[in-house]
Amino acid sequence: MSDVLSKLAEVLEARKKADPDSSYVASLYRDGGDKILKKLGEEAIETVIAGKGGNRDEIIYETADLWFHSLVLLAHNNIDFQTVLDELDRRFGLSGLEEKAHRGKQ
Repeated sequence: MSDVLSKLAEVLEARKKADPDSSYVASLYRDGGDKILKKLGEEAIETVIAGKGGNRDEIIYETADLWFHSLVLLAHNNIDFQTVLDELDRRFGLSGLEEKAHRGKQ
């Protein structure tokens, strides 16, 4: 799993130096955080709609778009995806209630 994420992270990092006229991701970086957040929000909504519809293929497709744009947001903010995986690992074994209670104390 992380091999795919690693490859994608490398591509996203390389796109920071690419020509925005020839790269979708480079154009997102050029347009800045608000554009990336808008696109991420659109993908989140599309994922929710796909989930509501219950079509397996659409859920997979839209979730891939959501994850992709989440990785773009991380790269834009110079956050390695492994940091998110580490946070998920930290939460492993905690109930959702325990995790939320812990969040309020940080």
